[in-house]
Amino acid sequence: MLASPPSSAGFVVGHAGLYQALAMFAVAYFIIGMTVLSVCAIATNGALDAGGAYYMISRALGPEFGGSIGIMFFLANVCGSALYVLGLVEAVVDSFGIPPGQKAGTGIHVLPQSYWYELLYGTVLLALCLLVCLVGASIYAKATFLIFLIVAGVLGTILVSFFATRPIGVPIRLPHFNGSETENGSFTGFSLTTLRENLGGGYGVDYTTGQMMSFSSVFAVMFNGCTGIMAGSNMSGDLKRPSYSIPRGTISAVLFTYLVYNLLAFLMCATCNRTLLQKDYGFLRDISIFPPLVTVGIYAATLSAAMSNLIGASRILYALARDDLFGRALALAKKTSASGNPVMAVILSWLVVQLVLFSGKLNTIAGVVTTFFLLVYATVNLACLALEWASAPNFRPTFQYFTWHTCLLGIAGCCVMMFLISPVSASASLGFLLVLLLALHYLSPSSTWGYISQALIFHQVRKYLLMLDVRKDHVKFWRPQMLLMVQNPRGSARLIDFVNDLKKSGLYVLGHVELQDLDALPSDPLQPQQDSWLSLVDKLNVKAFISLTLAPSVRHGVRQLLFTSGLGGMRPNTLVLGFYDDAAPQDGLARHPAFTSAREEVPLGFPPLRAPADPKLLSAREYVGIVADALKMLRNVLLARQLESLDKAWELRRAASPPPAIHVWPVNLLRPDSARYADTCSLFLLQMACVLNMARAWRRARLRLFLCVEAGAMPHAQEEKLRQLLKDLRIQAQIQLVPWDAVTRLHWQTRRGPPGGPAPTGEEEEEEGAVNFPANATQVSDEYVCAANKLVLEQSPAPAVRFLYLPRPPADTSLYPLYLHQLELLTRGLGPTVLVHGVSAVTSTQL
Repeated sequence: MLASPPSSAGFVVGHAGLYQALAMFAVAYFIIGMTVLSVCAIATNGALDAGGAYYMISRALGPEFGGSIGIMFFLANVCGSALYVLGLVEAVVDSFGIPPGQKAGTGIHVLPQSYWYELLYGTVLLALCLLVCLVGASIYAKATFLIFLIVAGVLGTILVSFFATRPIGVPIRLPHFNGSETENGSFTGFSLTTLRENLGGGYGVDYTTGQMMSFSSVFAVMFNGCTGIMAGSNMSGDLKRPSYSIPRGTISAVLFTYLVYNLLAFLMCATCNRTLLQKDYGFLRDISIFPPLVTVGIYAATLSAAMSNLIGASRILYALARDDLFGRALALAKKTSASGNPVMAVILSWLVVQLVLFSGKLNTIAGVVTTFFLLVYATVNLACLALEWASAPNFRPTFQYFTWHTCLLGIAGCCVMMFLISPVSASASLGFLLVLLLALHYLSPSSTWGYISQALIFHQVRKYLLMLDVRKDHVKFWRPQMLLMVQNPRGSARLIDFVNDLKKSGLYVLGHVELQDLDALPSDPLQPQQDSWLSLVDKLNVKAFISLTLAPSVRHGVRQLLFTSGLGGMRPNTLVLGFYDDAAPQDGLARHPAFTSAREEVPLGFPPLRAPADPKLLSAREYVGIVADALKMLRNVLLARQLESLDKAWELRRAASPPPAIHVWPVNLLRPDSARYADTCSLFLLQMACVLNMARAWRRARLRLFLCVEAGAMPHAQEEKLRQLLKDLRIQAQIQLVPWDAVTRLHWQTRRGPPGGPAPTGEEEEEEGAVNFPANATQVSDEYVCAANKLVLEQSPAPAVRFLYLPRPPADTSLYPLYLHQLELLTRGLGPTVLVHGVSAVTSTQL
């Protein structure tokens, strides 16, 4: 089948009949029309550079999609150029080749026919295309304009010939395995009988390949004659006004060729019998009033198409190389001539086309070429659809005749036809595209083009955040949403990693307070720090947001973040703080696996850690005040001590038995006289330990729940009650009874106090359920707290981490330092420990 529109129309009508041919043209031009609308929209939305469809897709969908589709489009143009060269060779051999079975030619039939001779003819023709493309785009434009005039003259001659030529018989010489055979076709002139015979389909064997034709195979060959719509966009870097020329030229070409195809199909069906249409692809020369002109026109049109694809492939390859998506692999293609012509890209494209020529028969590669082009067209529509759906204010194309419906229809049409033509080729192409996508995602450098994915994500997130109604919250679907306050990431790397395991797919915000006054500064000092914090999140591989603020004090800054962090229904419900003690901070970031294993430097931008002799940024009273503020704002509070000593990788991967443990103490050790295991805080503590155990890295660990019992208190009944609670909450934990009479005895001795001391009032006895807890620090002695600490420490084997009950700070702010002192005594030497105080119901026994 020849590459020119008249000949391809004859091929389609001969096998498919008029009805199916018109349907094929309608489907093909529907897909092309939808794609043209998308191309025009993107082309008129900003300045275009070299690369055509690749440039449009890469700047819209990002480097991964752009680079992978660029390679596919390059291959499509390369195979398309080879297709047209092979079509031209077929036409030349059909006109001037020595008939099979003859040793010497007669008359004009002087060209030998064989696989190697046809490869030689194709190489010569391709070399001619190469010479034109090497000279540059200007000579190519002049050559194509000349070819357009020739083809227009030929088309006029053909139309006249249908009316002027008398009915004639046309002998058709067909190749055969033992020579050749002859069949007779006929040009009947306008005949109703001929038209009726050609209305339905009559698929036969393609005499060039010996393969049986079908709707899909004929469509695949026909569609290649329609792929020139991208020729103008491929030359976008060589056009003076691409946003003006591409829409007008492309739409005009599509409308003109669609009318020509349909007109020729009708004329051929009404004048030529099926034998002539199926067996002689050069029949137009036989019925023309001036046969040599038809031959010249077919040669010129096919040669123009081959050059168009070759120069298009070179421009795509040059754009890919210039964008450095494939690094050194395409470095050679960057070289240009003094006039800016990418000569090395042209030569490399020519070499690839030369390799494709070894396939020999054009219908062999037609299906692959069509699949590649359909995939590119689908992606162009996808790029326009993404830009439209993202609703970005800067997407303002001057071409307005498109909607997201046209883009969607174009994508659907391309995908359906891909699989109808060749399911194997379509699947292989998509697989190849996926491989390229993954390779570019992980290997290509980041670009500054902008990512449409970010715009789409923003659009969807905004929509769903508006739908996230806090009034519909239910305890069944509660999840921790963490705000972790970090003074300096160098001393908090493992704590950041630990809280990431605790968040259970909830919101995670890293908060930081900078003690400065914006009124005294020329600009915001937090903006330059954002990149360092975001790089830290990437390196540590935690799913966290960053929230930085300026404040006159740390306490004011934490208040700001608790009030303002998050958006809509996604706001922190839990505040996490490091513990306030006198331990010298250690640089855990330098020892973190994210940097030690990759041998990467710690991100710059973070100051060195505070020296032990340097003053702290906040006092003990201010620290406890932050805890009190959070509880007043109905936020849960976690205080993490010695988490930087937690070597999670060693703890959780060691092969020793038993597996690592998580110790849970759900009793308020600082108020043993009012200890309960089922209050809100205890249940929250259980929930947090369970959430940690559900994290992928902690699934090997085992929960151990410690039940503190006194003599004569029916410990087995308490254990059974606690076991039933765990069963109702679906928490798997081992319960261990811990006698603590010796510890509580110290507490009661302290409460009786020295002779003449005040006895506890009834008001103090009832304050457990009040908003402001009583002065806890006045009710227990250091001796008692040390005994409780020893009790916790004696439970062996040592766990990976401990969860302890955090009492509410005293109402009297003057007792804040004493309260913090007793927390320090309680957790001294325990290793990684988390003190937990919950204020919200987080567990449910309902389905």
